[in-house]
Amino acid sequence: MEKFVEQTLLFDFYGELLTEHQKSIYEDVVFGDLSYSEVAEEKNISRQGVHDLIKRCNKILEDYEAKLHLVKKFLIIKEKVEKIRRTADDPEQVKRISDEILEEL
Repeated sequence: MEKFVEQTLLFDFYGELLTEHQKSIYEDVVFGDLSYSEVAEEKNISRQGVHDLIKRCNKILEDYEAKLHLVKKFLIIKEKVEKIRRTADDPEQVKRISDEILEEL
């Protein structure tokens, strides 16, 4: 999976578990596409501090996913829903895929 997409999904699922400070800086760098230097100047911290915080946030988000697997489950269910859409004219196939989704939940 592309790194940006992975970061986005991890943040969508687990971002609320970060502190407000971590979220603010992470959003500026990852989603606002600001450089470490720009964020450092804006937040009055060092560039290295921004770098370390982003690295730490990525690790925190990845650790949550390793324990909870919410992104993985989401992607599996999304794939199955897309499969249902493609096979909507086959009721048996739709039922089978729907049963698989319900088992995942």
